[in-house]
Amino acid sequence: MKPLGIDGAWRHTPNVHTDSRGSFLEAFRAADLPRRFDLAQVNCSVSRAGVLRGMHFADVPPGQAKYLMCVSGSVLDVVVDIRVGSPTFGQWESVVLDDETGSAVLIAEGLGHGFMALSEQATVVYLCSEPYNPGREHGVNPLDPALGIAWPSGLEPVLSDKDAEAPSLEEARVAGLLPDYQRCLEFYATLH
Repeated sequence: MKPLGIDGAWRHTPNVHTDSRGSFLEAFRAADLPRRFDLAQVNCSVSRAGVLRGMHFADVPPGQAKYLMCVSGSVLDVVVDIRVGSPTFGQWESVVLDDETGSAVLIAEGLGHGFMALSEQATVVYLCSEPYNPGREHGVNPLDPALGIAWPSGLEPVLSDKDAEAPSLEEARVAGLLPDYQRCLEFYATLH
């Protein structure tokens, strides 16, 4: 696992073994993770090109850590530090996930997450540390100009009504919806 520029986000690039039959890779191995990850739910989404899902996050604690991989097609996966008080608050980082490299990302509780489908169709599988809980789930508008996320040009973003109507980062901060960095650190300390 290689850390990304935002504390609490990592990228996994597996060894892909190929032969005349196809390929094989280890997509997830708990022992190789930099922290404990308790698997509670597995989600699978299928999106057409331009579909933008996110930026989603859950209240911490317990939050919801995610381990994501694109098993068919490709997506631009984006992590945003939305933890109030974090030295990288408001910063984002992107990684292309696709079915050829088998790369995955691990995202800690308290970080915002979203992705845009780059291929005609993309299937993303994500392992979650906590089950979906609608009362604890929130979002920040992924097109918020203040975030300045460089979504791919040439693709018209297709958002759900919920994501399109999500507050800006500043509106979410003022409303008290964003996770507190210190509280996140305290929670992370319980996961070793």
